[in-house]
Amino acid sequence: MKSQVIVTAFKKSSFSGAAQNDCVEVAGTADGGRAVRDSKDPGGGTHFYSPHAWAAFIGAVKAGEFGSPV
Repeated sequence: MKSQVIVTAFKKSSFSGAAQNDCVEVAGTADGGRAVRDSKDPGGGTHFYSPHAWAAFIGAVKAGEFGSPV
């Protein structure tokens, strides 16, 4: 499945907290989507999102739909 081919390294958010361990990591996929995993348990599973779903999520974050806008 092309959407589950990870093509970039996982990166942790710069907003991961003081201890730098309370966050998720995100990587790009072959179809332009994203792979997301728990930075504390990278082997515990990865969630995959299509480019459309990821764009909708980022748009909602920027619009403040989950709290304060960034």
